[in-house]
Amino acid sequence: MTGLVADFLPALRDPAAPVPRGLQDGSGRPAGRRFNVYRNNVLVSLIEALEVGFPAIRSLLGDENFRNIARGYAQTHPPKGPLMMRYGQGFPDYLAGLRALAPLPYLADVARLELALRASYHAADHIGLTGDDLAKIPPENLENTRLYLAPSVQTLRSAHPIADIHRFALNPTSPKPRPGAQDIAVLRPEFDPSPHILPPGGHAFLTALTAGQPFGNAAEIATAAAPEFDLAAMLGLLLAQNALMKKGPRT
Repeated sequence: MTGLVADFLPALRDPAAPVPRGLQDGSGRPAGRRFNVYRNNVLVSLIEALEVGFPAIRSLLGDENFRNIARGYAQTHPPKGPLMMRYGQGFPDYLAGLRALAPLPYLADVARLELALRASYHAADHIGLTGDDLAKIPPENLENTRLYLAPSVQTLRSAHPIADIHRFALNPTSPKPRPGAQDIAVLRPEFDPSPHILPPGGHAFLTALTAGQPFGNAAEIATAAAPEFDLAAMLGLLLAQNALMKKGPRT
């Protein structure tokens, strides 16, 4: 790369960096002032994208603190593509690595939940499997039947009550979170996804289905993980939330 091209992106991300030498505006004049305006607009746009993508984190930190942290992230983590809906994939790890946020160890997982909600929202549509469809499967075949999760289904595990924290951050009138680990499934019955706290064994069941395990094996894996696993309740949740596909993914 030429010196101008090699200097452009680092200068674009760092407000303190000098304008790349030789950079000109459309009239052939030095582009110092215009470059500074452009650089500031790019940074502001990235910060705004993070504000939109992580509303719960913004609420938990406060506007000023969030913008300062988002600015640091934007300066060191430029977009990897043109779609801003994907920007911020590394934000949870960035939060986890900030020493100043060590007293708030749940922040990174709340950010991961917000990424999962975004991924679910933008996931492909599907034809849902219904209870009637499931009832048509002969009982002797059900154990070896593969059930396919919808593309919108996202799962998380956290040592913190991240679903409760997320809800409280966006709606302070909701009950205050109580300490405790939570397994979460983000489900999208129609257009808007929402987090659901999974019962014991639920995460193991969904993980097994995702790995291609047949229904019977997935149920056994979930029961081994949590003897109190309620298969009927788990299936009821998945069917009610349109979380199963009528047909398997195309190959």
